Amino acid sequence: MPLSTVHAHRCAALRGLAAASLAALSVTVSTPPAHAAETLPVEEAVTRLPVATESRDGYDRDAFRHWNRGDDPSDGCSTRNEVLIADAVEAPAVGPGCRLSSGRWWSYYDQVWVMSPAGLDIDHMVPLAESWDSGASAWSAERREAYANDQGAATSLVAVTARSNRSRADQVPAQWLPPAAEVHCRYIAEWVATKLRWNLTADEMEVAALREAASNCPDQSVTYEPAT
Repeated sequence: MPLSTVHAHRCAALRGLAAASLAALSVTVSTPPAHAAETLPVEEAVTRLPVATESRDGYDRDAFRHWNRGDDPSDGCSTRNEVLIADAVEAPAVGPGCRLSSGRWWSYYDQVWVMSPAGLDIDHMVPLAESWDSGASAWSAERREAYANDQGAATSLVAVTARSNRSRADQVPAQWLPPAAEVHCRYIAEWVATKLRWNLTADEMEVAALREAASNCPDQSVTYEPAT
């Protein structure tokens, strides 16, 4: 084979190798890093909360679009109904238009069995107003919608009695804890997990209340994965 032909083949091979390397590099760079879940004692988790002054200036519940078409738009169910189906102890019947009937749920706030979807609210573990105070006011509309419909963590949205949800309203743990004292440790852990998941702040009053509550929960852990 003439030397010029060998040289041409080598150049072509090198160009192919370079292109392949660049393509591999491009794939590596464009792949977002994984966010691993973290588990730690609730007392330690409280210390991870960023402390800041909070403000409700400009808050509007309509700034958080909910309930949207849920995690599976093809099922015809809103986020609310998807959560009801997922949280049911006994699955409800699902009719046309994702109309739910029958079923059975356990409202852990007040330790009550609920036999009808109509008797339940889907509670945002950290209320929308509190999330606004804690950093969501600076988010885009898309991120606020993602927060309001977050099914990526089982603790973000919880099916509870309408009575207990409305009793709590938008109060923080310094102002309200579930009527059932035996679930206070679980509630505190889920509150802290949600704030850590969404990188929400806490003011000094809230942190003090969380520290006091967590001190009574030596065996309680918090597991959270940062929201993307």
